[in-house]
Amino acid sequence: MPASPAEWRYHPPRAPSWWHRHSRTLRALAVAGVLALCGLMILALVREQTGTQGLLVGLMLAVLPVPLLIAAFRWIDGVEPAPWRNLAFAFAWGACAATLIALLANSLTTAWLATSMADDDSSRADTLGSTVVAPVVEELAKAAAILLLYLFRRRDFAGVVSGIVIAGVTATGFAFTENVLYLGSAYGQDTAFGGPSALAESATATTFFVRVVLSPFAHPLFTALTGVAFGIAAGLPYRRRAARVLLPLLGLLTAVVLHAVWNGAASGEGMTFLGVYVLFMLPAFAALTWLAIWSRQNELRTVRRTLPAYAAAGWLSMPEAWALASMRARALARGQARRTHGAAAARTVLEYQHFATSLALLRARAERGAGAPDFPAREQELLHHVWTRRALAAPPTERAALTLARPFLPPQWGAAPYGHWNAPYGNAPGNAPYGSAPQTGAPYGGQPHPGPGAQPPYG
Repeated sequence: MPASPAEWRYHPPRAPSWWHRHSRTLRALAVAGVLALCGLMILALVREQTGTQGLLVGLMLAVLPVPLLIAAFRWIDGVEPAPWRNLAFAFAWGACAATLIALLANSLTTAWLATSMADDDSSRADTLGSTVVAPVVEELAKAAAILLLYLFRRRDFAGVVSGIVIAGVTATGFAFTENVLYLGSAYGQDTAFGGPSALAESATATTFFVRVVLSPFAHPLFTALTGVAFGIAAGLPYRRRAARVLLPLLGLLTAVVLHAVWNGAASGEGMTFLGVYVLFMLPAFAALTWLAIWSRQNELRTVRRTLPAYAAAGWLSMPEAWALASMRARALARGQARRTHGAAAARTVLEYQHFATSLALLRARAERGAGAPDFPAREQELLHHVWTRRALAAPPTERAALTLARPFLPPQWGAAPYGHWNAPYGNAPGNAPYGSAPQTGAPYGGQPHPGPGAQPPYG
């Protein structure tokens, strides 16, 4: 041993500083403060343009499609849901920061174009601003939220579904604030001269029909193209650095082009707008919807293909692996747990499903060569979360699998039922009780299982 502490090679770690202990909370408060400030600024700007009455009318009408769009994106993201804090940040960024950036940049650029051109070309400046400047500025502002989550919340950015959901929620927030501005301005036009004589002449009704009824998906569609590109890039191997950079740029360029086409059609004649809407926008929306649903089902197929390896290792049973890849079986398992043991048990089953899904998708990415450098540690952490919740979650999960699989039980599940499902987990025949090792002799990797308290034998 060295003679004095000055010669020691290893020292006890220093106590963490105040900043180190509270840095995460301070960063979250700083982001929330910046977004709140942007929200207040955009609120003041919109009120200045629409008036108080116009602002209130715009808020009441613009909020109508928001719950439907958020619910649709949450359904798409149902296999491995993104944390609510990510979605809240995306919506707040779109509604506050991105809208403020777009409003200021569009106004300044359009004013510069108007002063640079002749007096009789003011309409041309407005057309250039809406078809050239606005798509670039708005898509860049919305893509910033996707980029920030891609860089700083990479664990939650799993693939195409994550990209579509984050982009869609961001664009939903942006469209909400933009609709408040347009609807409030239209209401101001209607009330400026005592109101329209008929509903057909109402600027508010026309704006509401076009922006809220006819095309509430427009901004989510544009930005989702950027999100899809980020999602594909997130699933590529780390060595393909050029593709991981070029794909998001290509997605952003596609979103800008589609946005420009839509704005150009909206500023043209009625038949031009209708033609672009029917022949261009609706097919693009249908294609994106198909891609979102296919990607969601592909995640379930990946879970069903990957989890049997963990079942063979003794971490799960085969019925559990099957049920975790079925959204209907998941819902049945949560309902069974809620009826038997209450809401807390249903929450435990939900957490079990989430961690098992994350585990399957994590291993699938690693098998494709896109795994994170800390894959073994993340896999062990997820296995720990799955195992500690399995005592309560396994019986309703297996019961849901057997309920949906009858009368065609897979042969590898065995012919005998899995026991009395209202009994504690350790009493079900054919399953290892909580606190003991799984019954399989050679787990994944070929080594004897060391028990749930030890580290996984592989990774």
